Amino acid sequence: MIHPSYVELMQVVNSDQTEIGEEPVINSRYSIVIATAKRARQIIGGDEPMIAKAAGRKPLSVAVQELYEGKVKIVGEDDAIDEVTQAPLDAVTAMDSL
Repeated sequence: MIHPSYVELMQVVNSDQTEIGEEPVINSRYSIVIATAKRARQIIGGDEPMIAKAAGRKPLSVAVQELYEGKVKIVGEDDAIDEVTQAPLDAVTAMDSL
């Protein structure tokens, strides 16, 4: 069994980003898969992983763990700041560490 499941991942991502009455950023399996894949591509492209013990792990596994732990934020295309992140799909941005 894969942990976390896409359902758990969607719940975690949406719990931090929605206010009462707002539509969730992630509302389908497709959206969570695309967002995770985008973050994995960022890691492959040279971005530093934001979780401990990421060395030796596959980029997709690292991306899933980052989303599950709330280390990255998924923003909709309306919220994207620069043209690179204004793709037709959701963009993934790394959150500043405290």
